[in-house]
Amino acid sequence: MGTKKANMAIDPSFVVGKIDPRIYGSFIEHLGRAVYGGVYEPDHASATKEGFRQDVLDLVKELNVPIVRYPGGNMVSGYNWEDGVGPLKNRPKKLELAWRVLEPNYVGTNEFATWAKQANAEVMMAVNLGTRGVDAARNLLEYCNHPEGSYYSDLRISHGYKQPHAIKTWCLGNEMDGPWQIGHKTAEEYGRLANETAKAMRLVDPSIELVACGSSNVDMPTFPEWEATTLAHTYEEVDYISLHQYYGNPTDDSASYLAKTLEMDRFIETVIATCDYIKAKKRSKKTMYLSFDEWNVWYHSREADSKMEPWSVAPPQLEDVYNFEDALLVGSMLMSFLKRADRVKMACLAQLVNVIAPIMTENGGPAWRQTIFYPYMHVSVFGRGVSLQPVVKTPYYDTKAYTDVPQLDTAVVYNEESEQLTIFGLNRHLEDDLTVTIDIRGFESYQIKEHIVLENNDVKAVNTKDDDRVKPHTNGNAKVDQGKVTAHFSSASWHVIRLEKRS
Repeated sequence: MGTKKANMAIDPSFVVGKIDPRIYGSFIEHLGRAVYGGVYEPDHASATKEGFRQDVLDLVKELNVPIVRYPGGNMVSGYNWEDGVGPLKNRPKKLELAWRVLEPNYVGTNEFATWAKQANAEVMMAVNLGTRGVDAARNLLEYCNHPEGSYYSDLRISHGYKQPHAIKTWCLGNEMDGPWQIGHKTAEEYGRLANETAKAMRLVDPSIELVACGSSNVDMPTFPEWEATTLAHTYEEVDYISLHQYYGNPTDDSASYLAKTLEMDRFIETVIATCDYIKAKKRSKKTMYLSFDEWNVWYHSREADSKMEPWSVAPPQLEDVYNFEDALLVGSMLMSFLKRADRVKMACLAQLVNVIAPIMTENGGPAWRQTIFYPYMHVSVFGRGVSLQPVVKTPYYDTKAYTDVPQLDTAVVYNEESEQLTIFGLNRHLEDDLTVTIDIRGFESYQIKEHIVLENNDVKAVNTKDDDRVKPHTNGNAKVDQGKVTAHFSSASWHVIRLEKRS
């Protein structure tokens, strides 16, 4: 164990791109206890008059989540949206085939739109292109967005929702490249259907933005040809292509685990290159943006999920209990988006409550923050503005799975309007500390406002409802002297250095 040195230089003219706040989005699927027992529990002591858990809403607001994807996920490929609207007594209980549970439909489109409004978030709505298609998609859009005077808008009004939900962002299906997906399609089949669905939806509401399905993960055998074929059909009709990726540490190799964002970086760069190839091939002036609308750590709960009995309502599923090293990786994944803010415009941490989530609840009991809550909150709250490209000189090291891993991972956000500069940093190394020197002479009169640190001697430490073992402190030692910031980054630690201009 020793102390290495890293250097950075930051200048306000080195702009990557404007950060779309929607990169701090999340996801709620009708899966496990995400909805029932998560956001919705009418009998809970904190329940609002609509049945939503206020304690969960408070934590979601703490995260400042700008957009939430709904209702799936794998679930949407077999979902009839009509089952979730209208009087509760008339809603059918259905076999939900993706996760093999019983769906009571107590929460549907209107209830979720109401919850999102209370959470200060927009809705990213997904349509079913598995068992359904153009007709159901255009009808749902009419139901949600058309003011009045048509069949589906008047139906919404009859259900008690006079004002349209005005949902801007729509996903054209989910993971349609996956053989596990209900209604799985080839790239040609999906591309044709997505394009025709997009055209019909734009006739209903030309103001919407549309997301086409990219590959379900980087290891799919059809990646990236799936993206190329899909975009060859849809390029001029959609605004985004989606990316999905989850990481795990099943071999218990922490050094390699904390370097997995090197793979994420390559994934993003490959999708960008594929988009630009289709742009060139079509001689288009349009730039395709990326929606990384499923991402997280997911591996802790797989053994428990394999033992679940089917056809119950809201059983515990995918309830990963996250540890400290998971939080470090989540911070690194968020920085990967910031470093490509010119192209990655939306992202959704999957998911928000109970199901591979930063927020956990006990039915009838408390809600609490998992370890990954903190880096997600830090970047969402402090990462608003433009992303800057720092010049970084860092030590490198090797692991069992990777060579030339940068010890310092970092991203920089500048908010000119509020005159604030935020440096996010991760020391990936499990043993070596870092002394970090940052040249900020381009930011005259900026001084340290706060240095937040998330660190723990045990990379496997977890939080429970009774014990917050992993939580940040503000005792970081960053200081400014003659235009340079110096700070100590202990081994395996997450840092947020906030600076502001002093008059």
